[in-house]
Amino acid sequence: MARPRRVADGALVLDAQGLVKFATGDPAVRALVQTAHQRYDNVVTAASTLAEVLRGSGADARIHRVLQRVTVADIDKEAGRKAGELLGATGLSGHRCTVDAMLAVVALAQPRPALLLTSDPDDMARLTEEPGRSKRERIAVIKV
Repeated sequence: MARPRRVADGALVLDAQGLVKFATGDPAVRALVQTAHQRYDNVVTAASTLAEVLRGSGADARIHRVLQRVTVADIDKEAGRKAGELLGATGLSGHRCTVDAMLAVVALAQPRPALLLTSDPDDMARLTEEPGRSKRERIAVIKV
């Protein structure tokens, strides 16, 4: 069977739960990742997501194994500033929302079409809302 031709742009963004489900073999998440690799070859998460899922134990082995297939985007000064601005614009706050905002910054920087696989679709939809873009160009937020 011929492998589907990759398009030039597009990304699948994984939050902590998406990354864990990918690592533990969840069939739906693995299928999404496989499709993303076939279409875009761009599966990404934020470096801040690693703090949510890694604990420095043997249980981390599954995560490290799938990270070989995932791009981990750095959270630098500029990304931190943008995450804070997203929190201010949406009125969200707290540690959980701060981590979500850092992932949202990474998602917003991805080429389109972009899918964001998350356990928190309501907050992530608010954080990645782009009313100035056509619906087709906006990030699709999918509950994991």
